[in-house]
Amino acid sequence: MNSASAEMNAFVRVIERGSFAAAAGDLGLTPSALSKLVTRIENRLGVRLRTRTTRRLVLTAEGELFVARSREILASIEAAEAEITAASRAPRGHLRISVATTYAKQILGPALPLFLARYPDITVELLVSDRQIDLVAEQVDVAIRSGWLGDSTLVARKITDARRLICASPLYLKKHGSPRVPPDLLQHNCLTPTGFAQFSQWPFHTDEGINRLAISGSFASDNADLLLDAAVAGLGIVRLADFVVARAIQEGTLVSLLEDTHLSEPFPIHVVTVPGRHRAPRVKAFTEFIISQLDDAR
Repeated sequence: MNSASAEMNAFVRVIERGSFAAAAGDLGLTPSALSKLVTRIENRLGVRLRTRTTRRLVLTAEGELFVARSREILASIEAAEAEITAASRAPRGHLRISVATTYAKQILGPALPLFLARYPDITVELLVSDRQIDLVAEQVDVAIRSGWLGDSTLVARKITDARRLICASPLYLKKHGSPRVPPDLLQHNCLTPTGFAQFSQWPFHTDEGINRLAISGSFASDNADLLLDAAVAGLGIVRLADFVVARAIQEGTLVSLLEDTHLSEPFPIHVVTVPGRHRAPRVKAFTEFIISQLDDAR
């Protein structure tokens, strides 16, 4: 990286991290050296790029433009280098992946041995958390996120659309009977996720439009895997994402219910990366691999 691009990278890092101290640790510099570097950029350009409040760095209008253009240039450099090296060697390097707990257990965890066998020159560090982390601050190469993405500077690629299914175990249905129409659910033990009120309002098609049925039961959790385990054990009826229940349905430990009237509410799953990094061979290899795994799971 030449001196101009190195300066751009340093300035972008300061803004992304919010302080000279945090960025300096990432770049292997002292905060004083990094502050002088940014001042040197401002002196060369003849404008102020940032102002400092008591709590954080704030960009000027010129600073906003400089950061945006710097990100584009740095992404182009990384993409060019990645495309050149991709033609001459297999993907390699260390891959830091961020993923939510349920997705890690149901899809990514079981698939990783195959990925590592296919790409022996790639090492993987899997960060499993249900909080949405800052990819830049935590130096993550790629994250898998479900649901609709808000405004972001990240590069996102939709890898699939998931949908929700209503399921119960044959054991539960043998003991309590199968719901034939949505109102029958009011007489059943329905297992619900916590934290989101809408997940206790199951939607169905009716002649009048969409009707949301308020269901309840003896067990609720903020962990989809625990709800899955409870449903497989025969505790009650559950409504979860298809990638969560797919294996149980294939194995016959869960049965899908009310498919003709249930509104499955599809939602996207994306791979997201920092600009430029999406073209890195190791990231491209992982993205294509996980898409194929989702296709095979359906």
